[in-house]
Amino acid sequence: MDEERDFVVFTDDDGNEFELDVIEYFSHNDKKYAVLIAPEEDCGCEDEACDCEHEVEMFIMQVVTDEEADTEEFISPADEEMDELIAVVEQLFAEDDCDCDECGDDHGDGCGCGCKA
Repeated sequence: MDEERDFVVFTDDDGNEFELDVIEYFSHNDKKYAVLIAPEEDCGCEDEACDCEHEVEMFIMQVVTDEEADTEEFISPADEEMDELIAVVEQLFAEDDCDCDECGDDHGDGCGCGCKA
């Protein structure tokens, strides 16, 4: 079954619209954030087992909710927050990839997930 996906439309400084796919929401320091990527473009392969290399650009945005208007605004975090947010996102995705007894990874130890395998 396909997961429901959350797409957000942004407008750049030149007025061009582009779409980003929200792949994860998370909270950090009492703020809500989203990890977004550009939707995958078709590489032209007809093979279902495509092994084309695709570079994925990832964005971290703060999500500000206006409950009265029932809207969400996506804004860029402050530059000084980015290193910490990147570390949080890396940890978040490392935990998702684990398979060991404690955290899910079959690595032994050292995957960065923080488990004691």
